[in-house]
Amino acid sequence: MTSGGETIRCTIKEYRRRKGLSQDELAHLIGVRRQAVYDMEAGRYLPNTAVALRLARTLGCTVEMLFIEDAPAELGNIHLLSEAGAAGRLSLAQVREKLIGIPLHDAQIPPFKLNAADGFLLADKKIDCQIPRAQLAKTILMLGCDPALSVLNGLMARVAGIRAHTVFASSRQALLSVNKGYAHVAGTHYHSFGSTDGNIEAVRTLSPDMGYLIIAFSVQEEGLMVAPENPLGIRTVEDIATGRARFVNREEGAALRKLLDTQLSRHGLPSSTVRGYTEEVHSHSEGAMRVASDTADAALGLRIVAESFGLDFVSLAVTRCDLVIPSDLRDHPGITVLLDVLQSSGIRKELGSLPGYDPSDTGKMIFG
Repeated sequence: MTSGGETIRCTIKEYRRRKGLSQDELAHLIGVRRQAVYDMEAGRYLPNTAVALRLARTLGCTVEMLFIEDAPAELGNIHLLSEAGAAGRLSLAQVREKLIGIPLHDAQIPPFKLNAADGFLLADKKIDCQIPRAQLAKTILMLGCDPALSVLNGLMARVAGIRAHTVFASSRQALLSVNKGYAHVAGTHYHSFGSTDGNIEAVRTLSPDMGYLIIAFSVQEEGLMVAPENPLGIRTVEDIATGRARFVNREEGAALRKLLDTQLSRHGLPSSTVRGYTEEVHSHSEGAMRVASDTADAALGLRIVAESFGLDFVSLAVTRCDLVIPSDLRDHPGITVLLDVLQSSGIRKELGSLPGYDPSDTGKMIFG
């Protein structure tokens, strides 16, 4: 079947047989003639919305499962967030008219996890796409370093079937990617000093020409992840400036590194007093793994990450993670669902159950 130039593949027969129904029985249940069921299964007839909904309800699935829009075999003009692995397995999203590929070779460890690929990288940056174009157009891509963004993804999928990909990135990387049109949403947690809101200031500095919304997502504890029972007795930034503790830093531009630098400056401590200041990791998990494997005594991170690795935690600050969304994407179907979920009791209950999180500001409009 074709609709608007797209090919529609019908799976009614498979679901009908799983239910043990004949064509006559299914026709009776949904209020149509047997010939209509036969024509739908043969690919000669697309039902109206009411019939499609009755079919889905009767067969225990969604309309999208019964009528699948096949994507073209190849898509071009893709931007890769990083260099793809040898297999070229990608998650895909579309930002405005730009196709974005997220290589799947960087599996998050722990736990080791494999996701089904949305497409495969071919020669000349063409893509063998495995999902319908309509589904691709509704997918949103979020960049940030808050682990709870995965919870937001899950709720969006649960309430509205919206797919969201989350890619770990520093606040700076996330904002720059959104500004360049490589992502829909940036998660930022810059710290506020005095009357200046850190996230608003960062957006104005890094994305001066972009109209945007800023919505509060979470409030979380940040600090130092240290070995179980904190054997070195680390309590403050001053304790890692004695030269005793093996420290690993975050990369230049990361919000946590800015926090460290600010606290060192307040105490009049040069960065050279911190053993390992120039040794960098690029994620909370990487820092936690260094401490857990006893190749470092302290690393910057979040309380929830420290606890997930069985580490102790020294709190240095409480900061707000905001979601930054370009104004012109406000009516994107995925963004609409995201904004609705941020106002729900479900996301507050989820965040409130996580160690180191406070959902009091969740969904608050900060700017826009």
